[in-house]
Amino acid sequence: MTRVIRTLIADDETLMRAGIHLILDNADDIEVVAEVPDGPSAVQACREHEIDVALLDVHMPGGGLAAIPGIARESPKTNIAMLTAFGDDHNVAQALRAGAVGFLLKDTGPTELIRAVRVAATGESILAPQITRRLIERHLLSDSADAEPAKRRIERLTDTERDVLRLVTAGLSNAEIAQQLHMGTGTAKAHISRILTKVGCTNRVQAAILAHDAGLSAGP
Repeated sequence: MTRVIRTLIADDETLMRAGIHLILDNADDIEVVAEVPDGPSAVQACREHEIDVALLDVHMPGGGLAAIPGIARESPKTNIAMLTAFGDDHNVAQALRAGAVGFLLKDTGPTELIRAVRVAATGESILAPQITRRLIERHLLSDSADAEPAKRRIERLTDTERDVLRLVTAGLSNAEIAQQLHMGTGTAKAHISRILTKVGCTNRVQAAILAHDAGLSAGP
């Protein structure tokens, strides 16, 4: 049987919640188990309903950003994706540093929204490569701290792990990384797991940010 992805929609706009819910209802493997209008309620819902993917509006009352640490503490298995308007890069950057796996634009199409929830459930990034680069170039590098601590963390990696991290930073999926480096998808996934452990990151988006802070360029 296909595992059902238990999903939370957190947004203060009733019509937005209803629209997202309607779209996700078309996917047999996704179940919206809770809808809430604010950050504190999102934290509570994740704890009570064992949420797999939480979709959080950045600007809802109580703050989508402010809810991330609480969700990480109360429901550590929940993967968080932010809902935002295009151009809201600074808040997205903060969310990624806090541990969100990515973000969705509020005008994301139905097919892409469903795909994104499925990807988020695996813990993979749901940032398109071009958006990843845009965020990093405009904000993440400019507001990052001294690069030396990031470089010291990256030095713990083997050459192969560095190659994998470069491709993670470029926005590639596990399957795409495996193809580029001529390895199995399971092997690529195992490398990413070891990388996260070695550099002390929660997810691949944080690892990509760390790589950029350390000056590790994207690409093979």
